[in-house]
Amino acid sequence: MFCGSITVEAAAALPLFFFAVLALCCMLEVTAVRTSIRCGLQYAGKAAAETAYAKPFLLPGSIEQDLVQAAGADRLDRSLVESGSGGIRCEGSRMSMVTGIMELEAAYRVRLPLPVFGGVSVPMEESLRVKGWTGYEKAGLLTGEEETVYVTETGMVYHRDYHCTYLELSIQMVPASALDGLRNESQGKYYPCSGCVHGEAHGLVYVTDYGEKYHSSLNCSGLKRTVYALPLSEAVGKGACSKCG
Repeated sequence: MFCGSITVEAAAALPLFFFAVLALCCMLEVTAVRTSIRCGLQYAGKAAAETAYAKPFLLPGSIEQDLVQAAGADRLDRSLVESGSGGIRCEGSRMSMVTGIMELEAAYRVRLPLPVFGGVSVPMEESLRVKGWTGYEKAGLLTGEEETVYVTETGMVYHRDYHCTYLELSIQMVPASALDGLRNESQGKYYPCSGCVHGEAHGLVYVTDYGEKYHSSLNCSGLKRTVYALPLSEAVGKGACSKCG
C-alpha cells in the first residue's frame, strides 16, 4: 500500500516537474532572444546615426537588415521568434528632421511551445532612442527669466515645445500608388506639392505625419524646417501653436 501511494505521487509530480523545467527553459530562451535583438537594434541605430547628416531619414528595411546581421540570421532562425529572421519588423522607426533623434522600434512575435498554452505566440517589441550625428546645439541660448519660444521662417505661430510635432517632421517613403488611401494624422488626404511634383507621381514619394502634401524630392523646401529660438516678447504678430501653445 505504501509503495503504491509513492508511485501515484511520483506519477503526478513528474509531469509537473518536467513542465516547470520546460517553462524555465522557454523563459531563458526568450530573455536571450530579447537581448540579441536589442543588441542588434543598438548596432543598427549606431550605423544609422553615422549617416544621419547625409541621409536625414530612416529606411526601415535598412534597420531590419543591420539588426539581423548583428543578431545573426541563423541564431534568429533557430530561435522562438516566429518566422525567424524574417519575422522582425521595424516599420515604426522614424527620425526627427529638427533634432536628429531617431526612435527605433523592432516588433516581433515569440512562440511559446508549451502544451498548456497550445503553442500560442506573444507579441514583443524592443525600442530605443539614438541621436544622429547631425551636430550639437547648445541649450540655454537666451538669458534671463523670459520664456523661450520657437518659430520657423514662414510660420504664423510660435511653439513652446521644441519637439512639437509641427516642428519635427517625421518623413516616410510610401509608394505613389498608395496615396489615394493614405491619410495623415488629421485624417486629411495628401495633395501634390507645387514645388517638386510636376505631373503624375510615380514610384516612391515622401510624406509627413501632419503634412498635407506629398513630395517627389527629399530636398524640397516643404520638407525643411529652420527653427529659431527667441524670447516670447519678440514673437510679435504670431499666435500660439494649437498643440503646444
